[in-house]
Amino acid sequence: MTLFEAIVALHVVAGTTGLIAFWVPVATRKGGAAHRRYGSIGARALMIAGALAIAMALLSLYGPEQRLPMIKDRALFAGLFGWMMLYLGLLTIGFADYGLAVARYRSSRRALRGVRHQGVFAAVMASALRCGATGWALGQPLMMLVAAIGMIALATQLYYIWAPTVAPRGYVQQHFRALLGMGISAYTAFLSVGLIRLVPDHVFNPLIWAVPSIVGVTLIIVFTLRTAPPRKVSAAPGR
Repeated sequence: MTLFEAIVALHVVAGTTGLIAFWVPVATRKGGAAHRRYGSIGARALMIAGALAIAMALLSLYGPEQRLPMIKDRALFAGLFGWMMLYLGLLTIGFADYGLAVARYRSSRRALRGVRHQGVFAAVMASALRCGATGWALGQPLMMLVAAIGMIALATQLYYIWAPTVAPRGYVQQHFRALLGMGISAYTAFLSVGLIRLVPDHVFNPLIWAVPSIVGVTLIIVFTLRTAPPRKVSAAPGR
């Protein structure tokens, strides 16, 4: 077994664990024992899978062996299995790290403004820009779209961290959105990069790319509406 094959095997184990555990906190009572336990397991497993994805991306870009020889366009291969996989790995780690941290520091956002967390944001942003630029150079709008989605998510997270004031329980929505974003990026990586190894003819099938985002964004919208604070009804004039 080569180094790359060993990393792939470990990535599959960690990713499968994370993708299964991911649904337990989504389906169970929020804040309960199962939510906390399996949420932590899922997030940490996907962080490991993300780190292994980064290692695979670097080996695909700079390793001595040619990966997936059935793909003849090597520039496309480097874009998809190199720069986009690198970005998705960092994005998964970033979402998981932020989702756990925002709940841990619910009473104060000061820790989120430190070098450790801001460094993760910077790494994800740099990889998103590289992914988007590579997609532009290759004429692949889907790579640019994936990068843009990550940039928008990063912007909303940074706004929460640096805003002068936030809602008292604003961290709840941030926590949920981040960990759903983690799931979206992990499933996107699995379907568009992992599964495509078995069916390379569908490497840029829009449906495969769109399914995780459609499901994840729908869940985010539903949760946001359910947890939004009730609107105050102003009293009628004269009362």
